[in-house]
Amino acid sequence: MFEHQERTAFLILIGVAVAVTAAHLVLASLGKQPFARAFSNNSADGELVVTEGVVGQISITQNGGHLTIYLENLSIFVPAQVAEGLQVQKGDLIRAYGVVQTYHGKKEIILGSKDDIRIMPAASR
Repeated sequence: MFEHQERTAFLILIGVAVAVTAAHLVLASLGKQPFARAFSNNSADGELVVTEGVVGQISITQNGGHLTIYLENLSIFVPAQVAEGLQVQKGDLIRAYGVVQTYHGKKEIILGSKDDIRIMPAASR
């Protein structure tokens, strides 16, 4: 069926596929947290960051139903599909993981999924 070299190549290919699958499963189980850096004004666009703060204001965009959550000196953009069903209010303490983007000259964090935000309601603290 296969020559010796073909069998060896096929086994190596199977081994690489198993290793990549295992690495994917391990990294997916870890989540973004171990890889995120604390947000600062020096954070570069495209960098995965984490920030924590008290919600000062929330607004809904005019188009698309996206949310913008304002902390003390930072805004967090929440796309509509992520914002759907999200229960966040002024005064809540949040921790958010996302990617830095500069928008109209200001840095903001873009969330990618509902798992990227932890909300601790003001009433429960």
